[in-house]
Amino acid sequence: VVSKTLAQNKAVSVTIFAFAKGEEIGTHDSTGDAMVTVLEGTGRFTVGGVEHLVHAGETLVMPAKVPHAVYAPEAFKWLLTVVFPDGYED
Repeated sequence: VVSKTLAQNKAVSVTIFAFAKGEEIGTHDSTGDAMVTVLEGTGRFTVGGVEHLVHAGETLVMPAKVPHAVYAPEAFKWLLTVVFPDGYED
């Protein structure tokens, strides 16, 4: 897994990932809502026990505090944007 954080502060994190076929990130959760956009290839995202195949050009939202995992059935690249509601200042 190769990743590069493009932007990060208390409110948001934007990271780009590249997975080789067969690579994965095991089940975990986040305190922020996450949006995934697949840039190339296809990834398998399991969110709350439900599998989603996400293809290039498609987007998936993963709600905060819901367990999720990522698997690469083929090489793929994706962009992850996480919004942390508690990070916003009024």
